[in-house]
Amino acid sequence: MEGDQEGTHRRQRHVFLQLLLVPSVRFNDKTPTGARGSVASWALGPSHFRDVRILNVNSEMLLEIHTNEKEVTEKEVTLHLLPGEQLLCEASTVLKCVQEDSCQRGIYGRLVCTDFKIAFLGDDESALDNDETQFKNKVIGENDITLHCVDQIYGVFDEKKKTLFGQLKKYPEKLIIHCKDLRVFHFCLRYTKEEEVKRIVSGIIHHTQAPKLLKRLFLFSYATAAQNHTGNMKYKAVSVNEGYKVCERLPAYFVVPTPLPEEDVPRFQGHGIPIWCWSCHSGCALLKMSALPKEQDDGILQIQKNFLDGIYKTIHRPPYEIVKTEDLSSNFLSLQEIQTAYSKFKQLFLIDNSTEFWDTDIKWFSLLESSSWLDIIRRCLKKAIEIIECLEAQNMNVLLLEENASDLCCLVSSLVQVMMDPHCRTRYGFQSLVQKEWIVGGHCFLDRCNHLRQSDKEEVPVFLLFLDCVWQLVHQHPPAFEFTETYLTVLSDSLYIPIFSTFFFNSPHQKDTNMPRWKRCDLCLFWQGRESQGAQSKPLNLLTVWDWSVQFEPKAQMLLKNPLYVEKPKLDKGQRKGTHFKHQRQLSLPLTQSKSSPKRGFFREETDHLIKNLLGKRISKLINSSEELQDNFREFYDSWRSKPPNYHGLLLPHIEGPEIKVWAQRYLRWIPEAQILGGGRVATLSKLLEMREEVQRLQEKIEERHHSQEALQAEAASLLRTSARLSSLFPFALLQRHSSKPVLPTSGWKALGDEEDLAKREDEFVDLGDV
Repeated sequence: MEGDQEGTHRRQRHVFLQLLLVPSVRFNDKTPTGARGSVASWALGPSHFRDVRILNVNSEMLLEIHTNEKEVTEKEVTLHLLPGEQLLCEASTVLKCVQEDSCQRGIYGRLVCTDFKIAFLGDDESALDNDETQFKNKVIGENDITLHCVDQIYGVFDEKKKTLFGQLKKYPEKLIIHCKDLRVFHFCLRYTKEEEVKRIVSGIIHHTQAPKLLKRLFLFSYATAAQNHTGNMKYKAVSVNEGYKVCERLPAYFVVPTPLPEEDVPRFQGHGIPIWCWSCHSGCALLKMSALPKEQDDGILQIQKNFLDGIYKTIHRPPYEIVKTEDLSSNFLSLQEIQTAYSKFKQLFLIDNSTEFWDTDIKWFSLLESSSWLDIIRRCLKKAIEIIECLEAQNMNVLLLEENASDLCCLVSSLVQVMMDPHCRTRYGFQSLVQKEWIVGGHCFLDRCNHLRQSDKEEVPVFLLFLDCVWQLVHQHPPAFEFTETYLTVLSDSLYIPIFSTFFFNSPHQKDTNMPRWKRCDLCLFWQGRESQGAQSKPLNLLTVWDWSVQFEPKAQMLLKNPLYVEKPKLDKGQRKGTHFKHQRQLSLPLTQSKSSPKRGFFREETDHLIKNLLGKRISKLINSSEELQDNFREFYDSWRSKPPNYHGLLLPHIEGPEIKVWAQRYLRWIPEAQILGGGRVATLSKLLEMREEVQRLQEKIEERHHSQEALQAEAASLLRTSARLSSLFPFALLQRHSSKPVLPTSGWKALGDEEDLAKREDEFVDLGDV
């Protein structure tokens, strides 16, 4: 006990020696803990706080304050509001804490909540203006959290962490916010006025967790305030759903097989209709279909069977039109599996402090495996390869079947196109793919991202799973993609920025019906439900996420473009004539080219099996047994791997265990301990860019001319020239943010005793055992 008291007094003397350097601060050991915060607040004022350290000593909070005596003028940090954004509540004297083991280093400032974001306004000296070490977003700041990005909110009461929701009877001393982009924020409210604590905590809980109406989303406020952008015989475009008269989930216009009568589309409100997605160079097509509702009535079941029998005859015409049905609802992943796996997976990265990081470090890989997230990615990639094998090797059409054809159908069909169509690996092509398959295809972004906070069960990161699968391809085959992993990372972040309409609706119909045309002077009347009848209408001008200039300056946008992308060589006219018929890119319209006979036939007597499958009955494999499918897949996959990679042809991922990796830039970017300073892929890329830049300069000297495109690429290289100063998680992580890491795991340090005990020991041999 005497040793503990002596160590405590030593630490207290260390703190108060530091405080003696600060003018006007007068409190001693007898000063109540709460009074210390208030005395410090009136003595110094917010402008003098340069760095605040909170030391936990015997359950009491002591302040260690460093000031800059030269800085005597108050420095007010301005809150920047977007058009239509309103300040809801705020609190001053808030400490934003950065966790470092037992010491909490914090920055003094204001915590504000608007109808768009939660923002911390402080004079953070760790924020640098150096373009080489910072990737700035013009919409979302480093200390900003959009309301839609908030995942969970916790409060600390007497050092106990509890989840916050609803009305609170007692308000916490500390607020912890876990974000959907995996950031973790700690805000100490101990020195904040009680009234302000109540306002800010209640406001944050209400505006992030309470259910919302669609038209109350900030997207509408921003759009309002910011007013100032077939011809084929095999398949045909239909307009029967124009005005969404048939089905609100389907787009107004879509493509179906030519023999399909348009009057069949409204029969079951668009369900049971094969919709064309894409055609490969052989003429085989990828289609998707939403399943018919399950019925128990025998009469209705017979009507459905007869309807599907007619659909079957239009899409299955042996030997030239062979269709394989892939029921993703019963033979693949479930949305519940995806949700459960990601919930476990994201906990690995929502780290409260460095002690927690090192405590979990020893068992990190076992926790990763138990989450099953990487296994789900592998299954998605494998399913896409199976579909490609049917299209490429067996010359078969593939019909993807799902309940609403808006989740797993979007995922699998998009992956197939990225692997088969090199255009989808360009920035413009990938943007078009997302617009076609996900936005117009009716993926429920509003529900899957839980923007309205109405149903946690519907929150399933299907689109994020797709981006993670694409990242695996980008990571394995960098020269094949015109965009970088940073492009994918900021695209995933854009899911939670409600100034872009791209990812905020469940369907095109929902977007169109909730974005009426009005006159600006009638906006107030409209929000009150009293829209003027005679006013001239004017459309809202919505922002699209693809306009990267809204978020990033031109120099930062260079990090979205892959400087190592291998562009397709341009052929001479003579070469182009000889190969045009086979290698032309299939993008917007399918071909009429007939297919050769498949290797294995599809027998007519299996018609009833297809009908049962489309009706949702679980049966055996439609065409081949599982053993035959596995053999076909392995033969096709091994054959592709034995050939040199063609970056402008078929591109398959490596799906063996070690090849599926964690998307480090997205998931680890907010954890300083996970950085590799001056290393990782950034260092490799930097060296390659330096070599290429040197070759370009030599070519310019030889040719005595400069190319604008080469100059543009050289600018991208300059951002990475000093790789030794960068982190492996560049451009999101800064070198100055990393905290000191223990050489041994935390458990090893605890076994050796505390720092005070080690300091008093003489040099001696310490047996570390197996640590």
